[in-house]
Amino acid sequence: MQGKLVLKDGTQISGLSFGKEKSIAGEVVFSTGMVGYPESLTDPSYAGQILVMTYPLIGNYGVPSKEHWESGKIQVAGLIVSSYIDTPSHYQSEKSLGQWLKDEGIPALEIKDTRGLTQKLRAKGVLLGKIELGSKTGFIDPNRENLVARVSTKEIYEINNSDKSTGNGQKTVVLLDCGAKENIANELVKRGVKVIVAPWNCNPLEAGLKFDGLMISNGPGDPKMAKATITTVKEVLAKKIPTFGICLGNQILALAAGGDTYKLKFGHRGQNQPAVLANTDKCYLTTQNHGFAVGKIPRGFKEWFYNANDQTNEGIRHEKLPFMSVQFHPESRPGPLDTGWLFDEFIKKL
Repeated sequence: MQGKLVLKDGTQISGLSFGKEKSIAGEVVFSTGMVGYPESLTDPSYAGQILVMTYPLIGNYGVPSKEHWESGKIQVAGLIVSSYIDTPSHYQSEKSLGQWLKDEGIPALEIKDTRGLTQKLRAKGVLLGKIELGSKTGFIDPNRENLVARVSTKEIYEINNSDKSTGNGQKTVVLLDCGAKENIANELVKRGVKVIVAPWNCNPLEAGLKFDGLMISNGPGDPKMAKATITTVKEVLAKKIPTFGICLGNQILALAAGGDTYKLKFGHRGQNQPAVLANTDKCYLTTQNHGFAVGKIPRGFKEWFYNANDQTNEGIRHEKLPFMSVQFHPESRPGPLDTGWLFDEFIKKL
């Protein structure tokens, strides 16, 4: 079925549908990753967004089982690619990308000039857009919604089973789920830590949870919408409990400590973002997926990492207390494994 991508600036691009044939609206963003589309599509940080993949061949290795996803479902609002491959070949593949999208009700278009579309988004900044397939729909700005509340777990639970045996962990970390990728908990579990996952608006102190450290996860949208999380983190910091933020968690830690955030022109999305360790000549390749960044660093904190491309903040660390956060994904699935050591740094503080 023929459809079209319509941008808020009036641009219309025709394309061929290979997903669910329905119309949707969202924010159009691009990712520069070459592989890892199953993990990217299931990353809750993409909630409300129409994702443009800049790598031309998408779908060529199909879709693996759920254990390799970053959440239980596809999170993007829609998908745009240059060349969709409907004949996947991979030993882990269970279905084609097109079939997966149809099963989950997600529209997708194959257009030829994703390069030109990406250049427009870089020049103008990310734009509101819509995929129209058969019926018209209006534009929607997902950042006006508390997307964190949409994607977060609704209940407290422990990760404690035979596959991820954490019941005997000597240290316990509460993971505030603002849209957490599954591999964040996996990386903690691999290091022998017991993990308690809690909703974005849960205060673990008020809930009576016993824990040694707090992890603030990644997630979608404007961090200032997650007011309950910010309030919780303020209380945890006041008690000097070790705290580690990832992606959105970096922004929430900054806001809770008195800093500020702002919206980037086109964000950082992909598995090839260079993060420099401040005051060194070390640069790490990182996975990132965010549209907001830390602008004002809070008092008592110092910049920990910065982006080599645009010098934006990539992490903060308190000068004396056990509080730290990074804008990128050290759990890195998909992506490079350069920064897995950050989990070890956090666990040392517990």
